[in-house]
Amino acid sequence: MTASAQIAIYPLRQERLGPAIEAVRQALRDHGLQAQTGPMSTYVAGEEQTIFAALQDAFARASRVGPVVLTVTLSNACPIPD
Repeated sequence: MTASAQIAIYPLRQERLGPAIEAVRQALRDHGLQAQTGPMSTYVAGEEQTIFAALQDAFARASRVGPVVLTVTLSNACPIPD
């Protein structure tokens, strides 16, 4: 099934926000997802299994940087870019 996800990572009690954010972006790329980064969140579309695997990896990588909150909105009905 094709799905889409809106993802936001919130580094907590960290001096620099960039490392956790980049860890998530790199995990998405490593799973073959093309991330569209916005000012407050990142959007991806792809196969459901790929998205879930990428999210698990992204959370693990960001967690290694420090404390984080990861929020995700998943849909199988939102418009999927061509």
